[in-house]
Amino acid sequence: MSYGQKIFLLATVPLVLAVFLISLVVATQSRQLAEREIQALEEQLIATKRAELQNYLSIARTAVVNTYGRAAPDDEAAKLAVTQELSSMLYGQDGYFFVFDYDGNNLVAPRQTDLIGRNWLGLTDPNGTEITDALIRIARTGGGYHSFIWTKPSTGEQARMITYVNGFQDWRWVIGTGIFIDDVLENVAASRAEVQARITRTSFYIVAIAIVALIGVFLTGMFLNLRERRLADAKLKELTQRIIDTQEEERGRVARELHDGISQMLVGVRYALELTRRKLGENSSDSLNKGIDGLGQTIQEVRRISRDLRPGVLDDLGLGPALQALTDDFRTRTGIETEFETVVFRNRLDQEARIALYRIAQEALTNIERHAHATHVHMTLKGHRSGAMLRVSDNGVGMTWPQPGRRGTHGLGLRNMQERIEQIGGTLRITASRSAPTGTTIEAQVPLTHLLSPTKTPKEHA
Repeated sequence: MSYGQKIFLLATVPLVLAVFLISLVVATQSRQLAEREIQALEEQLIATKRAELQNYLSIARTAVVNTYGRAAPDDEAAKLAVTQELSSMLYGQDGYFFVFDYDGNNLVAPRQTDLIGRNWLGLTDPNGTEITDALIRIARTGGGYHSFIWTKPSTGEQARMITYVNGFQDWRWVIGTGIFIDDVLENVAASRAEVQARITRTSFYIVAIAIVALIGVFLTGMFLNLRERRLADAKLKELTQRIIDTQEEERGRVARELHDGISQMLVGVRYALELTRRKLGENSSDSLNKGIDGLGQTIQEVRRISRDLRPGVLDDLGLGPALQALTDDFRTRTGIETEFETVVFRNRLDQEARIALYRIAQEALTNIERHAHATHVHMTLKGHRSGAMLRVSDNGVGMTWPQPGRRGTHGLGLRNMQERIEQIGGTLRITASRSAPTGTTIEAQVPLTHLLSPTKTPKEHA
């Protein structure tokens, strides 16, 4: 991982974890608080329903208390009067009073008459909750509430019902009434759904804020990274240019030392040896003659190295004559047929462009000599509306990447070309093929910004 990626992770991971934990805590606390409130609401509504049931049953007992209070346990006429009175007491769409005896026989069910006269001991709802037996048991103990699933008379659908029953102990009766609480359950379910929706919206807002924060961190990191990279690239480019300038200065210094120092000393030694040979005349030895010839070759080699390091013709006459001299020397040294073609520039190349193109040409010819196995080389230097272009092409074996046996060092010359052309804002294009051996072509484009007005240097052609 890069340094920027590590910084980004260090900035985003704690933020993501914090947002996740905040969302979890907010959702949990909100759900718990809402559940407590909903349970309190449900209990309050059910308590209201229970109080309502007690009032209804109190009204019913008040209506029949005189008849029940004066009757004997076996007074059938009083029992009939009470059942008729209770059957007539209806309220709402589904409200009514029911009566069972302790043996489980239904005596009163005005809205569900199919129950009357039948024994319902062992009756349960769809969930297995006891109905008749539980109501009898509650009535025997003095009365109370019981909840179960029952069919609504008005719709025929099943819903949860709360009943309140009391016992007529003298007659061994269970008297009670019930209220369906499906509306309460619907309100509770709607409240839960609304709370869940609010929690979901809150979580969404938190996540959205987190995403915006992450995008902000990412964009800030990208901006800083790009800014630092631009600064680093600028510094690297400046350092590379400084290295190239230092390298050219050192090459020039070494070339001058070779030409003005070592070369002159060698010429002086050769002059002394030739003078000695003339004095000896016919008595001069073969070794002396060979030494003079070898010294002459050494002088030529020193001058060639001096020209390669920093050709004086490049500074004195310009790029065109320097490339002409370079190709002539390459032809003489290697025996490869070499052509050079150039035209007079309307504008002139500045020093940076001249040095860069000359070094690219040098590197290209060196690669051709070492690897191309070419028999013909063609070099052109021309100007156009966009700047100047140097093209070096050969009919050699082409190139492949990577070349076998050259891993690690492959492409050093090409990298040098690329770095030099990039320093002046130009482009380098290489066309090569191993599958179809049509040779290699190197094109170096120099932008128009490196062309100077002829009035600045009127004596140079390139």
